[in-house]
Amino acid sequence: MDFTKLYINGEWITPDTEEMIEVENPANKEIFERVPRSNEKDVLMAIESAKEAFETWQYTDLEERLDLMTKFVEKLNGNLDTMAKVIVKELGTVYDRALDRHILGYIEDIENYIEVAKNYEYEEQFDGYIVRREPYGVVGALTPWNYPIGQITKKIVPALLAGNTVVLKPSKTTPVIAYYLAQAIHDAGFPKGVFNLVTGKGSEVGNIIARHDDVQVISFTGSTSGGKEVGKIAMDTVKKSILELGGKSASILLEDADIDLALSVILESVYSNVGQTCSALTRMIVPRSLKSELESKLVEKTKEYKFGDPSESENNVGVLASKAQFDKVKSYIEKGIEEGAKLLIGEIPNEDSKGYNVGPVVFVDVENDMKIAREEIFGPVLSVIYYEDLEDAIKIANDNAYGLSGAVYGNDKKAQEVARMMKTGTVKINKGKRTQAAPFGGYKYSGIGREGGRYGFEEYLEIKSIFS
Repeated sequence: MDFTKLYINGEWITPDTEEMIEVENPANKEIFERVPRSNEKDVLMAIESAKEAFETWQYTDLEERLDLMTKFVEKLNGNLDTMAKVIVKELGTVYDRALDRHILGYIEDIENYIEVAKNYEYEEQFDGYIVRREPYGVVGALTPWNYPIGQITKKIVPALLAGNTVVLKPSKTTPVIAYYLAQAIHDAGFPKGVFNLVTGKGSEVGNIIARHDDVQVISFTGSTSGGKEVGKIAMDTVKKSILELGGKSASILLEDADIDLALSVILESVYSNVGQTCSALTRMIVPRSLKSELESKLVEKTKEYKFGDPSESENNVGVLASKAQFDKVKSYIEKGIEEGAKLLIGEIPNEDSKGYNVGPVVFVDVENDMKIAREEIFGPVLSVIYYEDLEDAIKIANDNAYGLSGAVYGNDKKAQEVARMMKTGTVKINKGKRTQAAPFGGYKYSGIGREGGRYGFEEYLEIKSIFS
């Protein structure tokens, strides 16, 4: 595959730009690939291609779109090993997690979207009028680096199935895997211009897409600061914005919580993907009576996670994705110590010549007004906050700018009550598991709109009323 090209109007073309972006392997800091730093001419060509393709794509039979997406899944399934190895190189995660968490789970998500699109009612008949749902037009998809396949498919799949066309700009940190998705779309036989890939920097390529009059929807996943900027630019042309942003999610343990169950979920969310997950449960709110038992089990269960070079078999997690991530996480660990939180597990990491490795970190005796409890760190850092009574616990959980995810552990009936009082987009209770079919998205600074299942599909459909 030629990574010096862009995918526009159904072809791999030589870009107008001669500038390239280097893609680094965070485990060893070696540059293993280069992709184009698209300029304005490249981006405008992609948007024009998508605009022209929409004129016919919007009227294709649903069965044709379903068939093409099914073929896309077949192409992905035929290339699993190669894609997993690319994610290991780009992201710094271990192979098993790359395959299971970053590919197979999201292929299931695509299949679920296919079923949603197949069974969806695009017209509803009412007394004297019809409510019809139609595609918007060109969708600009701006995706992050932390889940480089999942965050792409969650945007382009429902958009295409709904009859929209797409211009995708993947993260400059993990752009290589997007080439394999583009090739799978090409091999599946999608018409020219329906899907377009332009690589580059967000402040350049992304902003052009967000402000362009011919782009009707902008779908962005990333930091809250980045989402605010994109949303402001998109509003200049009054286009729909779907923004999946940051999180500082809380888990609440009740007095009778199963600590082992709680920790198995919480630590996996915080440590998996080296903490680079927006919905990670990074604030653990615990009754003071459980302090001794909890801290002992935290130490023991953390030993199950081995951070480091994904090429070394003893490691089951990986490394941070970039130097920027390493510097950010390190600064927060230093800030936590400075603020007076107790470092129960971990240490301030030292950057070595090999990779951006940082181990698990757990702070206890954290106050909810500390930066490590209020701001998204995006690393394997857990803050434990002790509470006096349940009213206090709920207040702590809700006292945050974010509202993306949450969890409650304890008596099922009481946990249900607590879950309903948490101001957050999703809540897990005890053994409950999130499914890709359910809507995902947040309250407050965690974003606007939803992804997943019927609710995620509807984000890409415009509503029309017809009176007769």
